[in-house]
Amino acid sequence: MATRAPHHGSKKPAPSNSSLAPRALITLLCAVSLYFCFSLFRKDAPPPSFFYPVVPATTNGTCNYSDGRWIYDPSIRSPPRYDHTCKEIFKGWNCIASNKSNAVDILNWRWKPHGCDLPPFDPWRFLEQFRDTSIGFVGDSLNRNMFVSLFCALRKVSAEVKKWRPAGADRGFTFLKYNLTIAYHRTNLLARYGSWSGGTSGILESLGYKDGYRIDVDIPDGTWVAAPRFHDILIFNTGHWWWAPSKFDPLKTPMLFFEKGIPVTPPLAPDAGLDMVLQYMVSFVKKNARKNAILFFRTQSPRHFEGGDWDQGGSCPRLQPLAPKEVEQLFSIESNGTNVETRLVNGHLYRALDGSKFQILDITRMSEFRADAHPSAAGGKKHDDCMHWCLPGLTDTWNDLFIAHLSSIKGRH
Repeated sequence: MATRAPHHGSKKPAPSNSSLAPRALITLLCAVSLYFCFSLFRKDAPPPSFFYPVVPATTNGTCNYSDGRWIYDPSIRSPPRYDHTCKEIFKGWNCIASNKSNAVDILNWRWKPHGCDLPPFDPWRFLEQFRDTSIGFVGDSLNRNMFVSLFCALRKVSAEVKKWRPAGADRGFTFLKYNLTIAYHRTNLLARYGSWSGGTSGILESLGYKDGYRIDVDIPDGTWVAAPRFHDILIFNTGHWWWAPSKFDPLKTPMLFFEKGIPVTPPLAPDAGLDMVLQYMVSFVKKNARKNAILFFRTQSPRHFEGGDWDQGGSCPRLQPLAPKEVEQLFSIESNGTNVETRLVNGHLYRALDGSKFQILDITRMSEFRADAHPSAAGGKKHDDCMHWCLPGLTDTWNDLFIAHLSSIKGRH
């Protein structure tokens, strides 16, 4: 029953709980709306929390993110982490701008590890967590693919960026508000190499060699020799160029390996040379890396040429991920097909890195399914590009994997 206040006449009836609830809800919604409106005008404002959910791996905090399957989920990139207008995307990888028929649909597939989830990383939270940090990508153009993906995601939420290249780097940027630098150091073989022409006498000449490429297995490529002393986090890769007969023709321009300035004889096959290079480069990084540096080595990124190699009319016309059986047909070592180097290279990497301080970033299994995610005929080349990846695209998931591992390591330390 309504109460009366003395000297003021009768009061309005006290509102019931049922009438208070809608008012409280409206007030809350207004407050939230105002918050997000102001957030839009705040530089480097974090995205809404529901946009990048943080999903625990499993109840015990561990997960094999590399083993899983692709699930079609159109909501996963809505809104997108970044889009095709990011200027750092190499023209041949910009599949949306090049009108590749499935360029948008590529983004609708979500990697689902068995027994857990791989959360999309939050660019704003990453910038906050890794203030005053330098990250170096060292390797071939597939590592540039990954580097560009990370840059575009960070650039979308932080506009204060300055181009700045550490010594030897091909590309580099600093996010000024966070003093976070990311850089790409291009190197095809990790070791120093260059063209070689024989003289009138010498060990190699006596064996019949006239031309080739000299690879110094114990000397790092100059593009990244200073990187271990500069970067706090390093992500290495190598592999594609070791199985590139169009560049290193075994008869016309073979790989010729040198150790301590002397030709290795008898001459080595490329896979044996790769073992020597990995041994020396892992040792070099161990000796020269910064204290508490976090080291990653990324596994081989698969190619998806079908019907022949890139210079034999091979193509990658698929518009959906492969089925598991198709993956084995394309990549099985036993079948010795066009793309067999993927698993061969990984065998060498795992042996070389065993017992080292490197964390292995295994992107191979998840990538083997994605025959649909290459630029293909839209890459602007005379042949299909079935090696690099569309951006936005698969390498965004590589970075999810990379940052999930990185955050876990940082959390333990």
